[in-house]
Amino acid sequence: MSETKKWLLGIFSLVASIYAYKHLNIILDAQPPKVPLQQWWGDDVEPTDWAAYLKNSSKVRGNKLMFPDETIDDLRKQLNRTLHLTESLSPDFSYGFNTQELQRIIEYWRDDYLPRWRGREVFMWQFNHFTTEIQGLRMHFLHLMVYEENKIGKHNYPVLLLHGWPSSIREFYPLIHKLHQTHPDEKNPYIFNVVVPSIPGFAWSEGTSRVGLGPVQVAVIMRNLMLRLGYQKFFIHGGDFGSLIGSHMATLFPENVLGYHSSFCTVFTGRSLMKGVLNALKPSFLNRHGFDAQFFPRWKVIEHLLEATGYYHLQATKPDTIGTVLSDNPVGLAAYILDIWSSLTNKNNRNKSNGGLEKRFQLDTLLDNVMIYYLTNSITTSTRMFAETHSEAQRELHMDNVPTDVPTGCARFKNDLVHFHDDQLKDKYRNLIHSTYYKDGGHFIALEMPKLLHLDFIQFVTKVEKFSKLV
Repeated sequence: MSETKKWLLGIFSLVASIYAYKHLNIILDAQPPKVPLQQWWGDDVEPTDWAAYLKNSSKVRGNKLMFPDETIDDLRKQLNRTLHLTESLSPDFSYGFNTQELQRIIEYWRDDYLPRWRGREVFMWQFNHFTTEIQGLRMHFLHLMVYEENKIGKHNYPVLLLHGWPSSIREFYPLIHKLHQTHPDEKNPYIFNVVVPSIPGFAWSEGTSRVGLGPVQVAVIMRNLMLRLGYQKFFIHGGDFGSLIGSHMATLFPENVLGYHSSFCTVFTGRSLMKGVLNALKPSFLNRHGFDAQFFPRWKVIEHLLEATGYYHLQATKPDTIGTVLSDNPVGLAAYILDIWSSLTNKNNRNKSNGGLEKRFQLDTLLDNVMIYYLTNSITTSTRMFAETHSEAQRELHMDNVPTDVPTGCARFKNDLVHFHDDQLKDKYRNLIHSTYYKDGGHFIALEMPKLLHLDFIQFVTKVEKFSKLV
């Protein structure tokens, strides 16, 4: 390690230590906060008679979500405009999205993908789409049922899949196919009813015009959705924001969550930071599990975080600014979203001329996701989740300091942004019964390596059955 890196690492360690010292009052376990279970987020005036509102708004409607020809024609016209792109300084993604690669993708989008859009719409409909109103907001979700009874046991369980940003329900399509099997066998005896919502402000799920709809409040909405569908107990899998929302559900509603599984387990507490600092100074401090030590090269993690998460700071402070820039701007939106998919899939993608995007993903699949953001005009409402996540109101809940006894499974994939040791995670997840490390895979693992994620999830469910004596 160079002297500069040693100094930077020392500064980081000092800052983290000071932070932990100044926040000793939240190093100890906190109690679950009292969160309103029927907080109103709609544009209309909050109903005075909640019982009547719940009775009248509880209908679940099936939908085929189509966009008129005029909308698609307008997009085609925008993609036909002459692009005045500044030539890239390097042949790769080291300065951001390479302009030559962007030009190629836009041409493909316009000339190949868009003429087939109605076929892509039919592809989206392969699963049943529904909407319902919860706490004043229209909620969109997929719901795939194999068994009719809302019972658990005998390897039959509901599972809630929660996506993040800049992702959507589209990320889970390959995983849904693997979970939604109708003919179980000895190798895979499990049958799942699968629920996949668009989280509020994303895609077809309505955003709010009120301040304060953060991950904790979304966790309440997701729980209310599952209860509306008749599921009193269920499994959860989440990545990115879905991981945070799922964690909050397991913390606030342990009576409803059979098990919480995540591909992005994090715990940002004083204790966790101090353990991270100690491990940065002495890498063997937490290296007790036999996994590849290269999972936790501290300087490289910090360096990659600085390079890859500039968007995060912008969206946590000025979400409406970036939302305005990208709204009704399909070229900019595609460059912004796909650049993040590139960098969060593998940090080495920045050294490739095509950003490494098509090494793990099909271009049609990536454009499906971009189209969802563009056609639903949800880029602004979705980026607001970053600001709400880091609001003072959310911080005061100290959710990371509230432990949960819900059985938890954490799968780490080497190319993801950051990894936490079991010793850090167990401060919050007291029953961390499943912990795995994979030497491949990045942030959008449900789409990148669905077979591996499915296998990991099934292993977790098997352990939960034994741990909780479900069978």
